[in-house]
Amino acid sequence: MDVHLRDLRYFVTTAEYLHFTRAAEALFVSQPALSKQIRLLERQLRAPLFERDRRSVHLTPVGEALLPQAREVLAAWDHGQRLLAAATQTQQATLLVGFSTGLGRGLLPGIRTMLADSAPRAQLLVRQISWEDPTGGLTAHGSKRTDAAFVWLPLPQPHSFEWMDVATESRLVALPADHLLAAREHIDISDLLDEPFLALPAASGALRDHWLATDERRGHPVRIGAEISSTEEAVEALAARLGICLIAVGNASLVTRDGVVVRPVAGLSPSRLVLAWRRGDDRPLLTALRQAVLAATTAENPPGT
Repeated sequence: MDVHLRDLRYFVTTAEYLHFTRAAEALFVSQPALSKQIRLLERQLRAPLFERDRRSVHLTPVGEALLPQAREVLAAWDHGQRLLAAATQTQQATLLVGFSTGLGRGLLPGIRTMLADSAPRAQLLVRQISWEDPTGGLTAHGSKRTDAAFVWLPLPQPHSFEWMDVATESRLVALPADHLLAAREHIDISDLLDEPFLALPAASGALRDHWLATDERRGHPVRIGAEISSTEEAVEALAARLGICLIAVGNASLVTRDGVVVRPVAGLSPSRLVLAWRRGDDRPLLTALRQAVLAATTAENPPGT
């Protein structure tokens, strides 16, 4: 004897309301249709489930015995549906990941490979985001909104995001090859304080301050030579001698061209590249991405290196 899940759901809802009209409204069916279905279930079970009179509805002993079992069956099926939806999402969804500069560091191929192992039918798309948005598209709207992003700390409104470290790197200074400081073996942040700096757009907020070394200036004012919103703009501004700029070690290769060089700087705290996502976003595919990033970064920088 097989009972349909729909019939069990009708029975459980009616047992919870003990009122056929209200149960029908909750189930979005008509009261006569619900009553008919309950009668058919009783006939199939060969036992009454409800005692009905003009004033009330009560469960029979058979109904009371069936109710907890029916609830367990429905709960197990609902749980199974959630697991199925999660597995389908992991296998077939598309994940859009933002970044502000080329990720480099040999990480992206490894991330793609490891994500393909855990979610072979998932599609990973990457999109470059202007430096005007320090969240890498996480706060954007519509088609510009990303699911995760490789970004530099600090993030604006950090309580809105979660993140995992990808790389911690020293900050270098990029400057024209014929700059007076380019010939020096040792450069301290104090040597740069009066130099014009290339700055991220004002909209980048605290991240702009980080790349201007505001904390290390200890109140010394910043001279802004120009604003830049991409790597190409940075290279052009450096070549035009509009200013100097700080850059992470892993991104040095992006600007060392067209007469631009990079040099180490003492007295600067390191920079932190992270994979960030909106707080509370626990989609299976995003979890798979985080695991792939962790595996790729571990492979690139094994413990003890």
